[in-house]
Amino acid sequence: MSELVVVRPGPLTTVQDLGRRGVAHLGVPRAGALDGPALLAANRLVGNEPGAAALETTLGGVALRASAAVLIAVTGAPAPVRVAGRPAAWGAPVAVPAGAVVEVGAATHGVRSYLAVAGGIAVPELFGSRSADLLSGLGPAPLAVGTVLPVGPAHPRPAVELVPLPAPPGELVLRLRPGPRADWFTPEAVAGLPRQRYRVAGASNRIALRTEGPPLPRARTGELPSEGMVLGAVQVPPDGRPVVFLADHPTTGGYPVIGVVPAADLAGAAQARPGVPVRFLLLRE
Repeated sequence: MSELVVVRPGPLTTVQDLGRRGVAHLGVPRAGALDGPALLAANRLVGNEPGAAALETTLGGVALRASAAVLIAVTGAPAPVRVAGRPAAWGAPVAVPAGAVVEVGAATHGVRSYLAVAGGIAVPELFGSRSADLLSGLGPAPLAVGTVLPVGPAHPRPAVELVPLPAPPGELVLRLRPGPRADWFTPEAVAGLPRQRYRVAGASNRIALRTEGPPLPRARTGELPSEGMVLGAVQVPPDGRPVVFLADHPTTGGYPVIGVVPAADLAGAAQARPGVPVRFLLLRE
């Protein structure tokens, strides 16, 4: 079995696949790639199954030494790619010779890049997924210098055209389906939410996209008993600023949820840097 050895882990690089499904009732978060379309594209480029595990980098990239010849692809946030010190393609299959170092540099736009390798990252599965979960600590730890990543056997498949991915957002527009606790806020707060202007906060992470901007006034005081949370839930903590739950979100929470963002919109949230404007658009049934 071939291996990738971490030479430079970057600020935060984790193993991610499509996440853990159907175990939230056990208190196990979903985890998985924040930018699902980028992960799927990277896996398709190297002939993997869609759910194969890959690496998710954060802003600063990663460097890995291949013990044997491998095929890799980098998608998601655009970043310079080098193999054995020479420039290589981003968004395309790249052959890495045995012993060579593949480097993904700092993202030039967006936040998270995805490096897939033919055969997938073959770390052990836990609850049906190889994903690292930063909230619960399940799955493999974030990469460190010297981490050895086993690579599964590659199964070449016919090449397919890559569907172009959207550029990282200059403005993040999130559709919002109101409820289940929209009645905890004044009607004016809910109706006026699309006119409010927020920005991505620097405290955002894999758990949630946090916002900076005007607080939302409540119609009720007090707090809710803890209840189940879903991907894309928009909680409003006591400071009144919306918080959008991402892949590593907790399975329960006690702050009111003003609405839920469809999963299709969350890939943009994964690539929105601090300071990017955020706008909510209300969906009506």
